Amino acid sequence: MVKANPSGPSGAAGKAREKFTFGLWTVGNIGRDPFGGPVREVISPVEIVKLLAEVGAYGVNMHDNDLVPIDASPAKQKQIVDDFKKALSDTGLVVPMATTNLFSDPVFKDGAFTSGDSQVRAYALQKTMRAMDLGAELGAKIYVFWGGREGAETDAGKDPVDGIKRFREAINFLCQYSMQNNYNYRFALEAKPNEPRGHIYLATTGNYLAFIETLDYPEMVGVNPEVAHETMAGLNFVHHVAQAIEAGKLFHIDLNDQESGRYDQDYRFGAANIKQAFYLVKLLVDHGYDGPLHFDAHAYRTEDYEGVKDFARGCIRNYQLLKKKVARFNKDAEIQQLIKRINPADEKLDALAGNFSENAVRQLKSMKFDRKAIGARGIPYERLDQLAMEIIMGER
Repeated sequence: MVKANPSGPSGAAGKAREKFTFGLWTVGNIGRDPFGGPVREVISPVEIVKLLAEVGAYGVNMHDNDLVPIDASPAKQKQIVDDFKKALSDTGLVVPMATTNLFSDPVFKDGAFTSGDSQVRAYALQKTMRAMDLGAELGAKIYVFWGGREGAETDAGKDPVDGIKRFREAINFLCQYSMQNNYNYRFALEAKPNEPRGHIYLATTGNYLAFIETLDYPEMVGVNPEVAHETMAGLNFVHHVAQAIEAGKLFHIDLNDQESGRYDQDYRFGAANIKQAFYLVKLLVDHGYDGPLHFDAHAYRTEDYEGVKDFARGCIRNYQLLKKKVARFNKDAEIQQLIKRINPADEKLDALAGNFSENAVRQLKSMKFDRKAIGARGIPYERLDQLAMEIIMGER
């Protein structure tokens, strides 16, 4: 797990207790959707950095082309990067994470690393290496891979087994590139079931956790789960994050909110499912996650940039409020008594069941369990869930 610097950076961002971050593409989103054009003017990366400093963020993340246009000349890139570095220095913001845009340009319309076209795959590697160079120059130590076009609408033209093999080859290649250049990146793979592709390969965090173990350098690679992505498929996001934590692979996390069964909404954190958000914060707090808390979300299309600031402050505020409520939950005497009642422990039985041996087998097979009495025992989840709801709603 990524370890925090408790003191944080100097300047406005250093006042944040947690490492709250936003992408250039989040607060810089101009409100375009499939049914309507932009509602906000484009603002520059420098202006975005200043906006994030104003709302109390710790850092700013980016795709390569969020900062530098895809066709920028070397001279133009240098000017943009120099201006961006100055804005970071002036505000105290840092760049914890970088990633590559392998989905917007038409060249990637049928995938990047998994494309059936050798030229596209080679260009995707070239573009990613250059983006890794840029991220390292700006101080990023986490590199995210979201395969937004790595999938299919029809399986008629490509073999999905080949797609997985090609994705593995790309990640192995880029791990070696990071090592060769002493970038010390930790790669974080981000899953999504669909959109923009009809079906995206490696659709869930669990898919990626299995995939990582097939890589040449699995120790370098973890996951970047996103609330909306698992939720839009009707899955329990908290459980997917728990699996990543248990595997030691939660390198980064994208916080937003989402209604199940909808398109990717990217709502303000806590805006749609406050109960899930509470249990997610509880999981992160209870298990000591201290890496970046990245809000991959967008303001409502109704907003101007003052509204975008309200959105960003709201993401931060909701996390902080939920963290306070988690502390109340964990200290509440009645709640903790109920949890102990629900989870009766027997150390001798746990030792037997947790350590296979001939003696453990013999003892367990000889034991008599009163299954009727055990089955008749009430398990007070109604009371516990109600108390949790009262904590969340501020009535306890």
